[in-house]
Amino acid sequence: MVAQHIEGCYGIRVITRDVTDPLIGDLDGEEIHIDYAVTAEERLFLLAHLFGHTVQWNARPETVELGRSRQPPVLETVIPALMDYEIEASSYALSMFHHIGIVGMDQWLSDFSACDMAYLRHYYLTGEKNGYRTFWRESTPCIQPRPIPPFRPTKHAWRADGIVI
Repeated sequence: MVAQHIEGCYGIRVITRDVTDPLIGDLDGEEIHIDYAVTAEERLFLLAHLFGHTVQWNARPETVELGRSRQPPVLETVIPALMDYEIEASSYALSMFHHIGIVGMDQWLSDFSACDMAYLRHYYLTGEKNGYRTFWRESTPCIQPRPIPPFRPTKHAWRADGIVI
């Protein structure tokens, strides 16, 4: 349902394939690729979250720079902008959920997004790649939906080519 909506409503192709390790999902502005080996829960989060980044990249191309590869440790002064970038992507994802009638998943998406952000923050500051689930917390502050601006899918770089989310 979510993949079909992303493809039909926004013209973004969703492809399931073997995504190059250590990634489990990728995007380029026109397509979202999800690894075939992820769980259903991970797939749903990746579809939603990578959709949010696709919106960002196409509505405001300067945000592609925020997703570029960074060599840890990242300066602490850069972290707030990176976290805002992640929250914005999740806000677009939540709006997309609501648009297709998925209204009971706000807390789940908020918790998954908070987990992802805690993992990224830890990685950016330490360079350590712990399992992302070690950062899971229940009942995190709820993300607020953000209206999805008009955009046209445009190809940028694949994350595997140096872009990180």
